[in-house]
Amino acid sequence: MACFVAPAVEAVVTTVVQKVVESKEKKAELAAVNCEASLKEDIQIKGLEKAKIKLSRKLGWLNKMLWGGTALLIFEHIWHGEVVPYFPFFTAIENGDVAGMLGEIARNGITMAALVTGVWAIVCAVVSSYEKKAAHTAKEEA
Repeated sequence: MACFVAPAVEAVVTTVVQKVVESKEKKAELAAVNCEASLKEDIQIKGLEKAKIKLSRKLGWLNKMLWGGTALLIFEHIWHGEVVPYFPFFTAIENGDVAGMLGEIARNGITMAALVTGVWAIVCAVVSSYEKKAAHTAKEEA
């Protein structure tokens, strides 16, 4: 009925968070560019930091997963006639089954959003471990 609402809400929130993080990262980059490095080691450490994937990019991955899933779920619900292009948009509301719709959002929607976020967290953990390995290898070679 309306299980796509939970991932859509999470997608809106994470999109706003991503924009805020991007803004802070740009400010930090500008501050780093304005500061002159006095030690060669300092420059090497900054080079390793640039090799890391930024949080805003990782949040972009989550956003793409959530928005894509939401779009597919909306399409599927339209296909099955559960969502209609006129007010109140959900046939469950039209039929008086608001409790069932809210139960589906709470049960299925939140579960799907949590599952997508969990998969994203695992991907980020794997990427982080590879970044740490690469940084450790680079330090040993230097």
